[in-house]
Order: sequence, then structure tokens, then C-alpha cells
Amino acid sequence: MNEPDNAGKYQVNSDGTVQGQVTGDNNKVEIHIHNPHDKTTSPTKPQRVWNIPYLRNDYFTGREEILEQLHTRFKANNTTALSQRHAMSGLGGIGKTQIAVQYAYEHHQDYQAVLWARAESYEAFTSSFVEIATLLELPQKDEQDQTIIVQAVKRWLQDNSGWLLILDNADEPAVVREFLPTKFDGRILLTTRAQALGGLAQRIEVDMMKQDIGALLLLRRAGLVAHDASLDIAAPTDITLAREITRELGGLPLALDQAGAYIEETACSLSEYLNLYRTRRIEVLKERGGLVDDHPEPVATTWSLSFQRVEEKNAAAADLLRLCAFLHPDAIPEEIITAGAEHLGPLLQTATSDPMALNKAIVALGAYSLIRRDATEKTLSIHRLVQATLRDSMDIATIRRWLKRAIRIVLRAHSWDFYRDRDQLERVYNQAQACIELLQEYPVSFSKLVDLFDWTGHYLAEFGRYQKAQPLLEQVLQIREQVHGMEHEKTGEAAHTLAWLYRRMGKYAEAEPLFLHALAIYKQQLEPEHFNVGNTMNVLAFLYMQQGRYAEAEPMFLHALAIYEQQLEREHTAFCLGNLAQFYIKQGKYEEAEQFCQRSLIIREEELGAKHPHTAQSLHILGIIYRRQEKYTEAELLYQRGLEIYEPQLGREHPDTQSLRQSYAILLRAMGRDEEAKQLEEGNES
Repeated sequence: MNEPDNAGKYQVNSDGTVQGQVTGDNNKVEIHIHNPHDKTTSPTKPQRVWNIPYLRNDYFTGREEILEQLHTRFKANNTTALSQRHAMSGLGGIGKTQIAVQYAYEHHQDYQAVLWARAESYEAFTSSFVEIATLLELPQKDEQDQTIIVQAVKRWLQDNSGWLLILDNADEPAVVREFLPTKFDGRILLTTRAQALGGLAQRIEVDMMKQDIGALLLLRRAGLVAHDASLDIAAPTDITLAREITRELGGLPLALDQAGAYIEETACSLSEYLNLYRTRRIEVLKERGGLVDDHPEPVATTWSLSFQRVEEKNAAAADLLRLCAFLHPDAIPEEIITAGAEHLGPLLQTATSDPMALNKAIVALGAYSLIRRDATEKTLSIHRLVQATLRDSMDIATIRRWLKRAIRIVLRAHSWDFYRDRDQLERVYNQAQACIELLQEYPVSFSKLVDLFDWTGHYLAEFGRYQKAQPLLEQVLQIREQVHGMEHEKTGEAAHTLAWLYRRMGKYAEAEPLFLHALAIYKQQLEPEHFNVGNTMNVLAFLYMQQGRYAEAEPMFLHALAIYEQQLEREHTAFCLGNLAQFYIKQGKYEEAEQFCQRSLIIREEELGAKHPHTAQSLHILGIIYRRQEKYTEAELLYQRGLEIYEPQLGREHPDTQSLRQSYAILLRAMGRDEEAKQLEEGNES
């Protein structure tokens, strides 16, 4: 935050009032300050020294935990140097300076002197110490050699106690060390973007505002509620919109302050501002309040110097930041970056292929809090507005280049076995979804798009998110038809996948012609006993079974099974055996059904393991057979085993989990345990 032109010097009395006299062309406030060496002044009621350059912020909202933490730490009876130095660290615009100002106003009575210094550079530091020397009326204040003045201030800090020194924008720890005395009995508070302080101070991380706190700040700043009002005073519609704006702005206080100032000055509504932000973000992020001279720089300007410095210090770090601008902002797995290094251009490829070089790049970004690293989870995170500002600064060719690179590394990281590491794949899915959303804003012609849509659609469908999967898989079929033609094998694969999804959604009329089309393509393009022929016959037969077309279903099931066994496709053999078991359940042929299901279960336990969701599917089918045969105890054990697999891996809301819980509830009612069944059904609905 830049120092305003009307920065001044004030005297804060013991009752919290501020006194001073406005003089000069620049509206600087100057006062005569008690000289600590002047023995003629009564020591019982000393005047306090104060040069905080900002008036108290009437709109200051939240941050009580940080203020209390600072107060507790500074009041502790611990005189070690590190315990006397604390640093608030975080992204530019996160509100560090405002917290420091608020702390100074709230706790000025605890200090004989409250001093402020700009610490963003050696020159700014020196200039601030010269001002402090004048404020303290040090004998050396008029020296031509400013190093003498700096040393005099350092001696004053060393010789006096009961002071608070706030160092704003102390982003270079090495510079800060030059201006601090080795021994002192005061308190030092830094605001900094740096995440690594090298023992300079104890670090307090300043994070984004929570949604309700951010919404309250916005409403107060916009003048829609009083500056000391609570959130529930606002109109419900305003609260909803304020929360939505807070979410869009990522809880960044500077952006929320800007938004509030804009709304107040233009008298636009919250909904109008939200629409402006979504349609004209670049212009909105460059706007700043114009009615108050000391309003901070806008968001787009706040980070521009940080970007520039990163580029100068580590060009690979700048490229890493650009890449992250096209990924999901939270929990970017480092492994997808390193695994996809070959797709990232020569500079970043070199850095991501070498762990030490990658560490240096991340450290360079961490120096300005542009990226956070979770060392335990091996992930990176970036604020969504940093992403937006970076993208807005790029030309369309650069945007397309980095978006394509992001898509390539996501595809490089994916796996078609969706159950091996669900958490890992969910992170990959988040990155894929982020790329798809960006494609709506930045359309790209790219051969890999169909693979991105295909994998993402498969992933969503596998975990029961059918509505979100449908448009993606429909696009895959459309692209395959356009690129390869109506009779190509890849078109058949896309038709089969979409038909499978339609069947799962209960859209049987839409599914059947696609299955038939895929089967016709396979029979024309492939060998009669090819795996793909059997696969489509298997799921088409299941569709016929669901429609009650048993005469058509049975021979198709048996033909598919023969193909799988011939091709030694054990997992698909198990899949088909399970389908046949369900077919015979519908026929009331429980002995045949049990034989097929037992074979399916054995194969899946051998091939996939006892905890795989496909194994749970066989357990569910076998449980149905036992329930129909009134083998209730055996059935219950199977249902319990199945739920122990489904619920943690697929979730309570997955259709397969819901189906198993419903089957279990039917069993419980058959056993006369109606209350347990009711609880299970209520759990289904929650």
C-alpha cells in the first residue's frame, strides 16, 4: 500500500484522542514532541510519540483473532529478540497494513512511542528513519550523511524502551536487518509478503476473509449498512449478493474495499456490480475509489510490481505462475507439473525436471506470497484474483499457449483406474474442470480437447454425477463424428460411452440406438470376437433386461461372456457374470444366479481386491440373491461389507451406494427391524 500524500505526525493522548496542527501546503500534521532526554519534563505524564501515516479505518472489519494474537504475544513477559519481533505475512491486498494500523490505534496506550517506517526498499527505509529522527528531535536529525541519522535512530531504539515500531511492506528480510539494533527493549511489527523470514520475526499468516466477514466489509464500505452494523441488519437479498461477490473476489479485502468504494461512488446496485465484474473484469479490477485521496492502489496495480520482480529474479518462477493461472487455484498437485514437464516449454521444463530448481522457483513466488506450498500434501495454491490478473495481462496468443500446456499436463496425469487413489484423481479432476471452464472464456482449437472432455466425462459418470457428465460426453461424440466420420472405431467408442451414460440415467430410448450404432461400427471395423464387440453386447443386453426384453437379452449376454473368456478379459468376464446373475434373479432362477455371482465375486477379489467398488457390486448382487432365498443373516453380512466399501470410496450420494442402502432397508423390514430400516432410508435422503 502506498503512503498517502497527507501522511502526517500526530500526538495520541492517553485517552485515545489525537491532537495536532495542520500546517504547510501538503496538509502534513506536525506537533512538538517530548524529547526523551529532556529532564525538565515531568516523567509521570509523558507525551506519546506517534507517526502512523493513516487515519483510523472506520470500515475495518474482522481480524479480531490476529489482533488478539498480536496483543498477547507483545504483552508476554519474554524479552528474547525473536519474541519482540512479529511479522504479518500474506498476499498483497490481504489487509496486513490495515491490521497494523488498527493494532496501533487499539493499543497505543501500551507504548511511549508508536513509530511507522516504510520498508519496501533501502531508500524508503532510510527516508523513514530520517523522518523518525526529526520526530524524536535527535541531535543528528539534520546531518547531511543519512547513514549517521539511521545509526542515531538505531541507538535510540536500543537505549529506550516502551516503543512499537511498525515496518510496512518489509518484503526483503536482508534489508530489514540492516536497520534494526542488535539489542532492544521495544516491539517490532512487520507487514510482509515474504513467507520465509529466516528467523527475522515470528510469522503470523494473514488469510483471506471468510465469506460472511467479507460480505460485511463490502456492505459497510458500500454504505449499505452502517460502519459498525452487523451482517444481519442488511436486507436478505443484499446479504446473498454480498456473499456471492465475496466468493468471486476470493475474500481479498483490497478487492472488497475497491468494490464497495465503486458501488458507493457510482450508486450502482450489488447485482449490477456483480454483472460488471463478470463481464468486464479487467476494467473493474483497475478501478479505484476517487473521492478519498488515500485510497489504496487497485488490485490490478497492487501485484504488478510483484510480478515484475519475480520475472527479474527467476524467469522459470514467472512461467510457473503463468501455468498456475490456468489451473484450479486450490491444491494443484506438484506431481502433475513435474510429470508433464515435457509440455511446459524449455524454461519451465528445465526447472520442473530438477527438484532444486523447482524449489527455487517456488521460493521466489513465496517471497511475494503469490503461491503457497503445502509440503505435506505436495500441492500449490494461488489466489483466484492473482490468476485473473495474470490472464488479463496476457495477449490471446499467450493465453492459448498456457491453456494448452495446462490441458496437456492434466491429461498426462490422469488414470483410467478411477479407484486406485480417489483423492489424487479428484485433484486431477479439479484441474481438468478448471481447464474446461476456462475454455468457455478463451476458446481454443486443440486436438487434445476431445481427450479432456472424454476423461472428465468418464470420471463424472463413474462417480454418479450424470448431469455434469452428459454435455461433455455428447461433445465427445460430436467431435469424433466430425473428425473421424460416422463409421470410425473412435466414433463407436464415443457412442458406446454416451449410451452407457444414458442407460444409467434411465434414458433407454436414447441409449438403444447409440448402442446399436456402436455395435454396427465394431462389427464392420473389427474382428467378430473383438473385445469391443463383446463389451457393447454386454451393456446392450443389460438394457434389454431392464426393459423386460429377456429373450433378446440372454443370448447376447452369453455371446459377450464367450468373447470375454476367449480374450482372457477377467474383469470384464466378472462384469458380465454379474449381469447374468441379475438377469437370472429377475427370472427367479436363484441357483443359476448364485453360481454366476459367486464366480464374479471370486474373480473380482482376485483381480481387484476385497475393497474395490466392483467387488462391492458383486457383494450387493449376492446379497439380493440371499435375501430372495430368505437367507437373511448371510445377506446382511454382504450388505454391510458392501457399504463399508461404497460409502468411503463413492460417497453416500452415489447411485450405487443409494441402491445398496435401499436393498439393505428392504432386508431389515423383512427381518422385522422397521426402525433400523427407517433410519437407513432417512440416511439415504440426507
